[in-house]
Amino acid sequence: MNPLQQKIYNRFIRYAAVETTSDPASKSIPSTPSQISFAHLLASEMKTVGFQEVEVDEFGIVTGLLPANTDKKAPVIGFLAHMDTVCDYNGNSIRPILHPNYDGGTLTINAEKNMFLSPETAPNLKLCIGDDIVTADGNTLLGGDDKIGIAVIMTLAEHLLAHPEIEHGPIKAAFTIDEEIGTGIGYFDVERFGADFAYTIDGANLGEVDCGNFNADAVTIHITGKSCHPGSAKGFMANPVRIAADIVSSWPEDKLPETTDGEDGFILFKDIEGGLESATLRGIVREHDLAKFEHFKVMLENLAEEKRKKYPAAKIEVKFKEQYRNMREILKDRPRAMELLEEALKENKVEYRLTQARGGTDGSQLSLRGLPTPNLFAGYENPHGPYEWISMNWVEKAFHILESIARNAVK
Repeated sequence: MNPLQQKIYNRFIRYAAVETTSDPASKSIPSTPSQISFAHLLASEMKTVGFQEVEVDEFGIVTGLLPANTDKKAPVIGFLAHMDTVCDYNGNSIRPILHPNYDGGTLTINAEKNMFLSPETAPNLKLCIGDDIVTADGNTLLGGDDKIGIAVIMTLAEHLLAHPEIEHGPIKAAFTIDEEIGTGIGYFDVERFGADFAYTIDGANLGEVDCGNFNADAVTIHITGKSCHPGSAKGFMANPVRIAADIVSSWPEDKLPETTDGEDGFILFKDIEGGLESATLRGIVREHDLAKFEHFKVMLENLAEEKRKKYPAAKIEVKFKEQYRNMREILKDRPRAMELLEEALKENKVEYRLTQARGGTDGSQLSLRGLPTPNLFAGYENPHGPYEWISMNWVEKAFHILESIARNAVK
């Protein structure tokens, strides 16, 4: 491990040791108090490495400014990563394991639990021969998503201050809350942050750049039925449970999460609750293309109308709630963020793929609120579980890409 990788790694293992699991059932902001504690830890370190105007706001979001070191014209660039880890797997007492100079074979995560990684189970390991690989110990997730992103940003600031010959404009950093439950970025003050464009360092594999994402709505279908004794129900009963099941089973098989990939959209029916008086069916609508997205919603409305005719005694209501929209068009209209990013990728000889994320990023919501924010890889893979791993070579590449962006933005 070279000295730069060692610095980033040392930071990461310190950050990973702090439990910051977010909680989707919480009503607090942030959803867990551990995020507030971590925010203040990061704020203190930001001041140490040279950030100015460091703040932890009322929601626990940490921001700071690395001032320009040149009088040349340059945009204000933002670099963001999130503090929380997902609640899907244990995020407490994380103990990263370093596997130096990977030889292309099997990596032991936890022999007692028969947990291993290999190119058969993690094909991208084949790209990492000779790299230092980091895993968890089999009892927790690793937290590379996204504490390795935080470590990269912090180390970059320290590096730029130690090398004043690298001219750069103003750089804003932000470490955000509750990304894993999709709520934290809603409390981010875009205007106060004051960047012209930004980057989330929260992607996975080397070369992956998310410059688009799903359009997304939540959908709720409420069904009010007519109940009576089942022995005399003929011609009278309208069973909401049956109607909900009929709606789910009638949706096209080729427009479900389990039958789609790439840029194909879907509707996911997530849960049904209720009984003979009423039932509620909840789901999500996802599609990259906005016209197809709106057509999906019309299809679902038409399906509900079909069931109204089939079950005239029932009342069926369909309501959509906007969640986020595809940032692709915003990035096309304001292209400077992507121009600098692609220039940096080429400069660092990274083969890259401009991908449409099958989900949302903090950047998608920020873009739609006026801050164009593509998502750059951070160097981890298999997040949200015990088989998560990091290539320190991939992490170093992310570091150098951010450095190139900062340097090349100066005119």
